[in-house]
Amino acid sequence: MGRKRKHSETVAAAPAKQNDSAPERPKRTLLGWKDKNEDAEDSKPTSVFRNKEKVLVTCSRRISFRYRHLMLNMVSLLPHCKKDSKVEAKSSRGATLNELIELKGSSSCLFFECRKHKDLYMWMVKSPGGPSVKFLVNAVHTMEELKLTGNHLKGSRPLLTFSSNFEKDAHWKLLKEMLTQIFGIPEGHRKSKPYHDHVFVFSIVDDHIWFRNYQISVPHNESDKIARGDLDKMTLIEVGPRFCLNPIKIFGGSFGGPTLYENPFYVSPNQIRALEKRNKAGKFAKKIKAKTRRKMHELSNPLEPDEFTDMWKDE
Repeated sequence: MGRKRKHSETVAAAPAKQNDSAPERPKRTLLGWKDKNEDAEDSKPTSVFRNKEKVLVTCSRRISFRYRHLMLNMVSLLPHCKKDSKVEAKSSRGATLNELIELKGSSSCLFFECRKHKDLYMWMVKSPGGPSVKFLVNAVHTMEELKLTGNHLKGSRPLLTFSSNFEKDAHWKLLKEMLTQIFGIPEGHRKSKPYHDHVFVFSIVDDHIWFRNYQISVPHNESDKIARGDLDKMTLIEVGPRFCLNPIKIFGGSFGGPTLYENPFYVSPNQIRALEKRNKAGKFAKKIKAKTRRKMHELSNPLEPDEFTDMWKDE
């Protein structure tokens, strides 16, 4: 056994206590250790704008299959949107949708409203303060119907192009700004891809907004790199869908409020169908009148008796 150490030796051998505490360890984050200096830098307010736009996409009940496919096409083109279940079309629809937009944490809404299983109306709304626009959707062609050769990466960010006549009037400028905010995918969104491989085209023809979606096709060489000067050979291949927006009214609030603009050239589909029905009824009435005139003419102008009428009768 070893020799037992004396008490005096143990006291002398013990080091003097120091009050200095151990240095504080840096914070642990998902990306590694974080220093105090970095933490102080991050806490400083930055003036960098970050687009947090979120779009709620929903529809009314009893929507037809073609219009439902169009809505699903729009959902696939907008990775920053949130799809929700159908909303009952009642008088309190605006209040219900405003509450739903707030619950989903969205700032905009695309609401597809189908009436009489024939007419499609689209509401484009900025919530909660407005404005909101009501469109009549015509010339609808979904991706499933068109079967075009164009193809682009799902979730990629589009380039937005507008025709020059969007700067003509104040209501077109407002619509351009709303389309830019809703259809422009935020940079760095978690569901989006950091590529620009397709284009959204908005053009005004006959006071209607026509929508087209094109893939950007760039020629590549064998090493899968873009050759110099080949950007001039870039082509656009249509992907779909296609539709036409006829603006009806622009409201100052969300799903209502004061009317800022009303389209003077808008004719409702009900009036068009009534006019077509009246024209068809007019054609039938003309036939009946012509037949009656013919009978009256025959009665007032009888034919002279034919002398050869009874010639071939059996005696």
